[in-house]
This record gives sequence, C-alpha cells and structure tokens, in this order.
Amino acid sequence: MNSVSKEVELPGAFLLGAGAVASRIVGMNAELMPLVLTEAEGRPAVNGSYWSSINPADGQCLQEKYSDKFSDCNFGLLANLYACEGKPGQVIEVRAKRRTGAESLVGALRKTLEAHYPDKSLALGGTFVIQKGKAKIHIMPREFPVCPLHTNDDVNSWLKHFEVSAPLICQSVLVSRDPGLDLRVEHTHCFSHHGEGGHYYIDTTPDTVEYLGYFMPAEFVYRIDRPQETHVIGRE
Repeated sequence: MNSVSKEVELPGAFLLGAGAVASRIVGMNAELMPLVLTEAEGRPAVNGSYWSSINPADGQCLQEKYSDKFSDCNFGLLANLYACEGKPGQVIEVRAKRRTGAESLVGALRKTLEAHYPDKSLALGGTFVIQKGKAKIHIMPREFPVCPLHTNDDVNSWLKHFEVSAPLICQSVLVSRDPGLDLRVEHTHCFSHHGEGGHYYIDTTPDTVEYLGYFMPAEFVYRIDRPQETHVIGRE
C-alpha cells in the first residue's frame, strides 16, 4: 500500500477500502479491510487494518487485527482503495433506515448516481456503519480452489457465506459507471469489534436495518496493473 500511495501521486496517503490479504505472507486466503496511513518522509506507515479468515477449528469467521501478526502493508490478488490526505473536511452524510428495494446501500448509491449523471463516471469512497440489523457476507476459504472457477455459481459455491450482526463498520469504494478501465464498480468489506467481518453483500433484516455513512467524491481514478485478459466472474 505504500507503493500504491506513490503510484496515485499521494505519498503518505490514508487508504481504506476492500481487498485480499497477501497470501504469500499470510500463508492462506483471507479478506482484508485496509486501514493504513502510508509511510512518508520521516514517518513509518501505521497499519490499523483488519482481516477475516475461516477458522479451521469450527469453520466460522475469525477476525483479527492485521498488524498483530503482519507488520507490513502488503495485499494480494486485488484491492479497491480510496486514498486521501486524512484531513478534516466536508463530507457527504448518508442516513437510511428500512430497506424497501432489492439493492444494498452501496448499490442504491451507485445506481442513483448513474441514473442522475448518465454521461459521467463518479466515484465515492468512505465508511458506513450498520447500526442495527444483520448482513450477509462472504469469506474466501483458506486454500485456493484446485479447479478453475468458470462461472459466478462456481465462485459462490467456493465462497463461505455468513450472516453477521450489527454494529458493523463497512469500508466502501464505488464507481457509478466504468469509464473503460475494467473496474469493479463497487466493493465493500466490513469489520466489527465483536469478531465478525468480511465481504459485505446486503443487509438481511430490511425492516429493522439502520445505516449511517460518510463518503467523499474522488477527484481521480487510478487503474494499477490492469490485466491484459479480463472477465466479469465474481464481481457481483
């Protein structure tokens, strides 16, 4: 993540978002909730990230502080990150209760922006809290699959799904419309102080759910290490 901050021309940036742990370092797959103040001249990085894996003892969610075991700020596979200076400023506050549609909070925000600005590509990054209710998440198994995953059904069968309880702290990056960079248009991971976290899909208690979030529009979108061959599997 220190390299990413330099690539996006904001050395020393504060980064948040959703990604995967560096499996070569951790020794397995796991979900990563990045919270990193990257290194700057005369100051080391501060890593406050969390990660969630499948507990081999009981097959349940195991959430830990990333920095408790791994002092570096590496990640693997992919990450969708929002970079900022980490200074106070104006933000967009979102308050919502009682979901009435089929979209998650993130999906509703993204599709509203897309409908209102059909000719533009707008990106937001930020944090929201599920204050009440429960949510559906997934966590990748510890081992990579032995066979290729060719369809979304293959991916969903491989992933481990859980229902987790509020309060959940969610970090989200979304883009209203892909501007031709082969982007994942939304990606959200969550963590908690009661040991549950992973890749957020949607709340499972629409009648009682409550959200509070703070977001910032992005000035620039950077695509780092874009693959030459791509697909749309596993992006939902």
